[in-house]
Amino acid sequence: APGSKAYGRLTVMLQALCSVEPLFDVPPAAFRPPPKVDSAVVRLRPKPPSDIHIKDPVLFERVVREAFGQRRKTLRNALQNVCDAEAIAASGIRPDLRAEQVEVAAFINLSNALADRAAAG
Repeated sequence: APGSKAYGRLTVMLQALCSVEPLFDVPPAAFRPPPKVDSAVVRLRPKPPSDIHIKDPVLFERVVREAFGQRRKTLRNALQNVCDAEAIAASGIRPDLRAEQVEVAAFINLSNALADRAAAG
């Protein structure tokens, strides 16, 4: 979920394209040498194309990559090579938020708004 330590670029990309179902945890002792983190096994089921509402997948991937490229930057600063603060705000996202605070649907809305803007302009 947004705001959690584990929420990042991979999470956003997977949740946009797949249904993600946690199956079970794997303790560090299951590995040699044991890592300092817990692991989990998840099931990824690709969403049907009709359920993926991304107009330009390449643009969506770029927006997410740039947003998470430097985690502590606000979207206004992280996305300056992609769009301006007005475009971010126009899509319903506060430009002063950080990427890890933004829901998957909001990233989709932003990239779709940018795709529409590019098609119109």
